[in-house]
Amino acid sequence: MRKVLAGPAVLAAMSIAVAGSSLAAAAAWAKPADAVAEGGRIVGYHGYRVTVPASWQVVDLTADPQACVRFDRPTVYLGHPGDQSACPADLVGRTAALVIEPMDAVSAARLTPQTAVTAPGTAVAAGAASRDDAIQVAVRGAGVLVTAAHTPDTEDAVRRILGSAKLGRDARPAADSLLTTAASTRTATGAAPLAAAGPQPGVYTGKGFDTCAAPSQSTMNAWRNSSPYRAIGIYISGGSRSCSQPNLTANWVTNQTNNGWRLIPIELGRQAPCGTRLPKMSADPATARSQGATAANSAVSAAQALGIPAGSAIYNDIEHYPSNASCKDAVLSYLSGWTLQLHARGYLSGMYSSGSSGITDVCSAYHDSRYTRLDHLWIAWWNGVADTDGGPYCDDAFYTNHRRLHQYAGEVQETWGGVQINIDRNYLDVSTTVSEEPPPTSWSAVVDNTTAGGFTASANWGTSAFSAQRYGADYRFADPVAASDPAWFRVNIPQTASYEVAIWYPANAGYNNATPFIVATTGGNQSVTVDQRVNGGQWISLGVFTLAAGDGDKVGVSRWTTGTGYVVADAVRFTRV
Repeated sequence: MRKVLAGPAVLAAMSIAVAGSSLAAAAAWAKPADAVAEGGRIVGYHGYRVTVPASWQVVDLTADPQACVRFDRPTVYLGHPGDQSACPADLVGRTAALVIEPMDAVSAARLTPQTAVTAPGTAVAAGAASRDDAIQVAVRGAGVLVTAAHTPDTEDAVRRILGSAKLGRDARPAADSLLTTAASTRTATGAAPLAAAGPQPGVYTGKGFDTCAAPSQSTMNAWRNSSPYRAIGIYISGGSRSCSQPNLTANWVTNQTNNGWRLIPIELGRQAPCGTRLPKMSADPATARSQGATAANSAVSAAQALGIPAGSAIYNDIEHYPSNASCKDAVLSYLSGWTLQLHARGYLSGMYSSGSSGITDVCSAYHDSRYTRLDHLWIAWWNGVADTDGGPYCDDAFYTNHRRLHQYAGEVQETWGGVQINIDRNYLDVSTTVSEEPPPTSWSAVVDNTTAGGFTASANWGTSAFSAQRYGADYRFADPVAASDPAWFRVNIPQTASYEVAIWYPANAGYNNATPFIVATTGGNQSVTVDQRVNGGQWISLGVFTLAAGDGDKVGVSRWTTGTGYVVADAVRFTRV
């Protein structure tokens, strides 16, 4: 979701350099007698032979199964894509690429009603349809499935490449039974579709992540069992997507939601007219509004094909742009068309953008009747704090009542259950119910360890002013021990409701790496473990909890931990949400 720009329009001029990929210096299947036009090269796979510009890279996925299949660089990929966990999280935009894989049960599952099937004895399917800026051809004579990604600017060149295809003497047709089964799958209308377990992301408060390509089932299982995340962003539509999505099927959606994952469906298509990314929306507001409606219809079709039902929110990803008055008008008009058409189709509208461009523009027009409000706002502000604060970019009074997502860190590598993925970190507070009612009366209180009547601790807790990251004059500390001796922060809660609880502590390498914080909720004590060796000197959200009205101990810092180093009690902030 971030930095890579779409490539130039002239395909022949494209340059490439994919780090860490397996390259074929010359097409291994091309015969010396094959004549290639100047500036071109023949690439062959399973008897399917196609001519591409000489500058294109070739990646053998059998030799390099972990390679990221990415469409922002002109490349031919040979073989089945792997689990795609190595894809960078920040890819945006596409140029052109081909994926040529064997026609078998794996690839047959990716066929769609738009997949063209060649006639026997030919490698070309004339008039093949493009869907979401990709053309898919099942070449029965060679037993391969070809997916050709493109942009509006590169579509003609990609079609010329597909039109150059020939069958070699080593071509072996796909099994009739496989093609028959695949055709039945593509044309079946009576079967009940697979479906997500309710609207997505639904009603959810907590952490999530997004990444360029939907991970494999085994990766999702490993992260479900060990990570703090329960929501994942998935790119379902849009011609600006950089990554192949070999894992993203209706079956994948059903499996994840049945396992408790919440999905954040993303459309990555047209970008701001004043920006550098392609393709762009029109600078004319009326045309941009129409383009937004078209994007909504495409996104709904993709959502329905994946079993993501009405009532779900779909988020339009508009990357950072150098805003001005006319560009802002175009973007907000585009989002108005997007929102109105999603509503007409029974879906909620969302938008992702950077705080300093799209979010600022949307929030500054919150009361502007010329534009239709979004339902959800996804704020990219990498401040490292897991909450839904919009900082200087969006007033706290806007998009309240469970209508916000916050991407608080980006381009990080995390490993859970032994599996590493490149991700962006998010915090969600969302609902399927969109209310324009004013938020409850705001209330916030900070309790320091020196607040009169607000803090209690035994004599085992010492006092220190050692760290400059402290809140207030000093803080309290104690050795870990296998006994109940917590320090408590006390506050008078005005009304039983939802409150965000945030903590402040100084970080130090000698402090505890697994400090338990106990939150006294209406449903009983809940424990949140915090590594006090990092992220000090700022408010760190423990989450949103239902707290009972009245005066009492609400947050405790426990000494009973398996970690090592001092446990620290400094300050707690309570904020009604």
